Amino acid sequence: MDKQFPIKTYRSIWISDLHLGTEGNKSEMLLEFLKSNESKYLYLVGDIIDAWRMKKKMYWHQDHNDIVQKILRKARKGTKVTLIPGNHDELLKKFTDFSFGKISIKKRGIHQLVDGRKALILHGDEFDAIILNAKWLAKIGSALYEFILKVNDLFNFCRRKLGFSYWSLSQYLKGQTKYAINFIGNFEFAVSDSAKRANADVVICGHIHRPEIKKIDNILYCNDGDWVESCTALVEDEFGNLTLIDWGVEREKIKNRKLNSENLTNTAA
Repeated sequence: MDKQFPIKTYRSIWISDLHLGTEGNKSEMLLEFLKSNESKYLYLVGDIIDAWRMKKKMYWHQDHNDIVQKILRKARKGTKVTLIPGNHDELLKKFTDFSFGKISIKKRGIHQLVDGRKALILHGDEFDAIILNAKWLAKIGSALYEFILKVNDLFNFCRRKLGFSYWSLSQYLKGQTKYAINFIGNFEFAVSDSAKRANADVVICGHIHRPEIKKIDNILYCNDGDWVESCTALVEDEFGNLTLIDWGVEREKIKNRKLNSENLTNTAA
């Protein structure tokens, strides 16, 4: 592993919406994250493999193999890995309550935080009215979304050439769209309400590719984001605190610290 990324250890890590099998997946950044962060519990919160897109166009980079192997290796070494299928990998739902390669597949998960709080874990597609009532429309939306991601990749390629860090154009466009804002608000409320009905204190989900931690009607709503736009993960520390990690920002901080340290060493010499 690249020594510029020191290993950090957390009690729990949640990642979702990897969309392996698509060109839009930020597989290099995800692999960096998985190599650099260890945990006792690892939750894969849906849309890990994008079967929708793979039916139309088969794409599987070596990084995707490496990601799968890294997750399997974590499970073999003692990390308790749980996979909760989403809508893009819904084929896995038929294997609910089975285990493969020490990875447990669950429809929903329950996690006890260190401080005693109960967390409900789900992907969130069951609260998406478009997926429930018009799957064909959701697939059209998925194709348009993939086009936006390609524009996003070109945009960030130009940013890198100019010396800027990763920034999600697609997330920005979502934030400027009234319909998207209303949809997100309704989704967050519905997910939080399900946690209340399950007598949970926290709800952790993915699906809408929007990382967030906030209180909604006495429920702590946590969305771990995704690995096609935001490149984020949710983590629990040894005290039960939940935090979002923006890997695009974190990796730049690590690189800058290393560069500053090297500069100081060279100056002292």
